[in-house]
Amino acid sequence: MSTQDNYDKGRSSNKPGKNARKKSMARGNAPLKSDSPNRKTGREQDPAKPKLKFDKTGKEIGRREKPVKEIKKSNPEDGIRLNKYIANSGVCSRREADTYIATGLVSVNGKIINEMGYKVQLTDDVRFDGRRLNPEPNTYVLLNKPKGFATTDSNAKGMTVMDLVANATTAKIKPFGRLGRNATGLLLFTNDDEFVQKFTKKGISRLFHIELDKNLKAEHLKKIKEGITIEGKEIAVEEISYVENSPKSEIGLKIKHTGNSIIRTIFEHLGYDVVRVDCVTLGPLTKKDLSRGRWRILTEKELNMFSMI
Repeated sequence: MSTQDNYDKGRSSNKPGKNARKKSMARGNAPLKSDSPNRKTGREQDPAKPKLKFDKTGKEIGRREKPVKEIKKSNPEDGIRLNKYIANSGVCSRREADTYIATGLVSVNGKIINEMGYKVQLTDDVRFDGRRLNPEPNTYVLLNKPKGFATTDSNAKGMTVMDLVANATTAKIKPFGRLGRNATGLLLFTNDDEFVQKFTKKGISRLFHIELDKNLKAEHLKKIKEGITIEGKEIAVEEISYVENSPKSEIGLKIKHTGNSIIRTIFEHLGYDVVRVDCVTLGPLTKKDLSRGRWRILTEKELNMFSMI
């Protein structure tokens, strides 16, 4: 039988011939497996996770949703680190503050602190090289005080001037100077200790409109103007006069004391009762455009005027 006959015989029986090339099972020619509904096709999609969408080019549309992390809020009562307190006061950076703390230049409530990470409260007396620090920006609030409010920051006194300026600032301001509960007029608040110390020592000129229970005698007016001595202490006033176009029971008195109890002391010593006291001016400040019971923040120009006193 010829070779051709053998080839034809193999074809007719559907069996490959002796020299027939075997079909390659290389990549690309492997038989396809049937898709099964139960067959896994990679990672399973977590039903809890958002489904991703893609455009025609295969680019993901939108962004994956990220779990929201709960932010732990700091508790002001826990205090703040001493180096941050110093840095917030404008003295130096936190890194430099650590050096000053280590060298014993910082005290808290009179005690030298060398401990890194020590925490303090805003009410603590923190000093750097003997100078008291303030981590808040200096704030100055002017109030036109009405009657019936005590000049104190103590809640034990009923209604106080602090209630009137509660929304003025978050800084820890306190009244500088005093006005009696029934006195009215200008009252200054600040957290600037250097300002308070400077003008407590020097005094700030304040002009009062005073009403007495009776007319002030000319001789008494002259006596006050020249300087009156009470219990061995001489009390000096800058100016005193009758209020123009008013009864002689109304007096204008300019004095540098920070409280108004001295006013009652002067007139009661001479036999008068003080009916009304109103602070009209405080240093360079006036009541212009500031109605009773209202407050405002001092301007930079006004602060510069104080620096020239």
